[in-house]
Amino acid sequence: MKKTIFNLTLTALVVVLFAGFSFAQTTKKGKVKSAATIELIQFHSEHRCMTCNLIEKLTRETLKAYPDITFKLINVDESKNEKIAEEFEATGTAVFLYNPVTKAKKDLTDFAFMNVKTRPEAYKKGLKKEIEKFGK
Repeated sequence: MKKTIFNLTLTALVVVLFAGFSFAQTTKKGKVKSAATIELIQFHSEHRCMTCNLIEKLTRETLKAYPDITFKLINVDESKNEKIAEEFEATGTAVFLYNPVTKAKKDLTDFAFMNVKTRPEAYKKGLKKEIEKFGK
């Protein structure tokens, strides 16, 4: 009887330990891949063209599927934004995925200008693909 209780206790202890280890590993991996550390930054100048406004509109529409991603719209002509504009080398319209934790950047400016006006659905689909790749 004592041996059976001992074996049941030992089995329960092993199960609890492995369950805790598995949960800890899942949590670690989840944090690494979390979209919460991603920002999408669109730089612009004071006078915005139709294409620049369309980039913002389609980007916001796309980001509705990613509530954890922060969208930042930054006017490079304002002196308060000088430092961040310099960091990204943005002098006008530019679009970046950015991870403030790792400082990783992905410049999407050319992609945005090539697609947003003539192929808006391709832009949205491509932006989703870039977000997924960047978040890994």
